[in-house]
Amino acid sequence: MTDSATDTPRTDPSQTSSEVTEPVQQEPPPSYVKLAMRNMVRKGGKSLFHFGLTVTALIGLLVGLSYLTR
Repeated sequence: MTDSATDTPRTDPSQTSSEVTEPVQQEPPPSYVKLAMRNMVRKGGKSLFHFGLTVTALIGLLVGLSYLTR
């Protein structure tokens, strides 16, 4: 289906240039770990504060249990 005068392929006149585009490859959604790491970097101070509280609570729990069971 080529035009013999110009040797170019014929296109449907109803199609516009925006309709004749290549399909865009979609990336899979990011994993939960990647989202969590991105969130931790974005909110670094709060994450460190919560980590410190957790470590303090665990050490307190272990010291308390060792005191009770001596």
